[in-house]
Amino acid sequence: MVEKRDYYEILGIDRNASDDDIKKAFRKLAFQYHPDRNSDGGATEKFKEINEAYEVLSSPDKRSTYDRFGHVAADGGMGQGFGGFGGFGDIFDAFFGGMTGSTAARRGPRQGTNLQTSVVLTLEEVALGCDKEIDISRVENCTVCRGTGSKPGSQPIKCPACNGTGQVRRVQQSFFGRFVNVTTCDRCHGEGQVINEPCPQCRGSGREKFNRKLTITIPPGVDNGSQLRLTGEGDAGTSGGPAGDLYLNISVKRHEIFTREGDDIYYDLDVNFAQAALGDEVEVPTLDGTAKVKIPGGAQTGKLFHMRDKGVGHLRGGGRGDEIVRLKVVTPEKLTKEQKKLFEELAESLGTKKFKK
Repeated sequence: MVEKRDYYEILGIDRNASDDDIKKAFRKLAFQYHPDRNSDGGATEKFKEINEAYEVLSSPDKRSTYDRFGHVAADGGMGQGFGGFGGFGDIFDAFFGGMTGSTAARRGPRQGTNLQTSVVLTLEEVALGCDKEIDISRVENCTVCRGTGSKPGSQPIKCPACNGTGQVRRVQQSFFGRFVNVTTCDRCHGEGQVINEPCPQCRGSGREKFNRKLTITIPPGVDNGSQLRLTGEGDAGTSGGPAGDLYLNISVKRHEIFTREGDDIYYDLDVNFAQAALGDEVEVPTLDGTAKVKIPGGAQTGKLFHMRDKGVGHLRGGGRGDEIVRLKVVTPEKLTKEQKKLFEELAESLGTKKFKK
């Protein structure tokens, strides 16, 4: 018999983890190992293991029992001498002749699977926000049966195996008395009803896969690693449950001339000695076009000029960051004879010591 791993270890949390920590850990791992997204051979078993751990740890009663007794109690085994029970509650049924429906309750509406996709944006698009068209593949309710799984004009019937309860009770007599084992119905899988006339379009699944184009509004201020949640844009739910969500992962292209720091953008402006010494007014590019910057005489390399509200829009609203122009005085690498003569005259007038050639 293979020894089961510790449920806390499976979810990667410590034993003092809060309910919120448990839920976050489960969602992260469920995304990673869901069979629809992960084709690795062991992903399905890993996903089942994660679900089993979450089912126990997300229930205060089951978690308390597991913390006290471990897998033996959580699995309902209580040792090999009591094999055949469907759950921990069945042991109490065995000794007291009671009924348990908690271990195989009829399934209710379930939310659809969450999906993820990525989009690559330019700095201009994230500065002011934009509308972006994306392609996704998702499961939706069947267009013919509207998700019921039944042929139009027909209805699911009560499961004859469990009489519509979604669970099957088996009673056994033993030395200890009457044992009641409650399990999920194999025929209806806990739904309580079966499809007598399947829909010809979806073959009774009630679901179809579609490729969709969605137009998404990107708010200003998003950055690399940002994630947007689009409620209800994931896979359709089952048994009348709501659709899952779509998570949009954002990447921003590197810009050719601007660099971004927070909501500010930087632009390096090259000027020559004359412009720096005498001052000038020059045009510089912005995300909105061009604008003029006035350079005062005697400006030095590294001087910063702030252009208000020319940067990236604030994600939570209320204006934009700045464009910061960073001055760089460029030394010419080659001079004409005339330029060289002028620099020599300038050097002499400034009292610069003249070296012999």
